[in-house]
Amino acid sequence: MLYNLIQHHAAAHVSILNLFRYITFRAGSACLTALLISLVLGNPLIAQLRRIQREGQPIRALGPERHILEKAGTPTMGGVLILAALFGSTLLWADLTSGYVWAVLLVTLCFGAVGFADDYLKLSRRNTAGVSKRMRLGCEFAASLVGGFWLQSLMPADLANHLAFPFLKDWLLPLGFAFPLFAMITITGFGNAVNFTDGLDGLAIVPVVIAALVFALIAYLVGNHVFADYLQLHAVPGTGELCVFCSALVGAGLGFLWFNAPPAAVFMGDTGSLSLGGALGAVAVAVKHELVLCIVGGLFVVETLSVIIQVFWFRRTGRRVFLMAPLHHHFEKKGWQEPKIVIRFWIVSIVLGLCGLATLKLR
Repeated sequence: MLYNLIQHHAAAHVSILNLFRYITFRAGSACLTALLISLVLGNPLIAQLRRIQREGQPIRALGPERHILEKAGTPTMGGVLILAALFGSTLLWADLTSGYVWAVLLVTLCFGAVGFADDYLKLSRRNTAGVSKRMRLGCEFAASLVGGFWLQSLMPADLANHLAFPFLKDWLLPLGFAFPLFAMITITGFGNAVNFTDGLDGLAIVPVVIAALVFALIAYLVGNHVFADYLQLHAVPGTGELCVFCSALVGAGLGFLWFNAPPAAVFMGDTGSLSLGGALGAVAVAVKHELVLCIVGGLFVVETLSVIIQVFWFRRTGRRVFLMAPLHHHFEKKGWQEPKIVIRFWIVSIVLGLCGLATLKLR
């Protein structure tokens, strides 16, 4: 919004206002703005959530025993804080004529709404059931399918229906009419992958911040023909504005971590985890780096696979592969302390983020 106002009113010869034309300046400003919004709104919002949610987030009876003792009474729906900072900062600093920005914001908002409904039902019913799986997935599929079609319509014709590979610079896999379905699976898959990972204080938000940092850089590079040609990336004109969105996500995530650091004063809930995962998936589809997201967000992939493997093997044999799924609960059952699990998973996420960056030059 601020960018558009300056574009409309500012004289071109005023050099200091030309700063607002640069994506890098607006991206840094978006990050700082989102961080500031989070820090300012955090305590009042948490206090309000505590008043509304007197008993806090319902804790699964089948979960690790210490969760019932240590985490009971902690309010949830902290994702509202993330979304407020993310949307406020993006709308302030991004170019609002960009269809990519609006498409990603739509997906993020829809996934956040599904998560909010899920959190609300859990709180009102005082159980962990929430929205039915069929209804939840149906809404997620619908939102991500619309987002997929929208993003496809914005892309260059030679890229719109194709899948790019990290290490094969000259080869694109044509998906044809199946591309929106692929986008739907990618966005919905990562929305739920982040949701599976969100089980310990600070565990999910730092890998999200790392992935957002990587994709802020990717969006900036593929949106710039000069850098894209040099790195032999597939240029997607217009996606540079998603650098501003991803930077706002970094700031919002860091601001939330201030309150979610162990011991957490608030949980992000499904409101946060679904919307963050959906946002990352939508950005990856927009910049044609869906497979790189599987590398950068490898921790989310592994957590999801642990759940799939556990359910499949238990139904088939009656035995469990892991002591408990998702994977972080397996290590809890083995006696690892929560901070050790969280920090080691953060280290893994940093390594995976660096691997994702390495693909930019290796392509």
